[in-house]
Amino acid sequence: MRRVRVETWLAVTFFAAAAITSVWPDWIEAFGWDPDHGDGSAEWAFVAVFGVLAAVTGLLALRDRHRQAAHANV
Repeated sequence: MRRVRVETWLAVTFFAAAAITSVWPDWIEAFGWDPDHGDGSAEWAFVAVFGVLAAVTGLLALRDRHRQAAHANV
């Protein structure tokens, strides 16, 4: 149960990070770090990475939840 909660929490966090970065891409530069020197490519790379991480952790949570349900029915 704890594993599913952690994976779900990570999926939600990564999704929120992707959403925030796509809406407000300059948040990275607000901390004084400008990895792409203003062209925006790093921000979209962050959106892609956060999106992939959200999908992967979400699918892991779903898989583990289904496994727990299957074991509970045995």
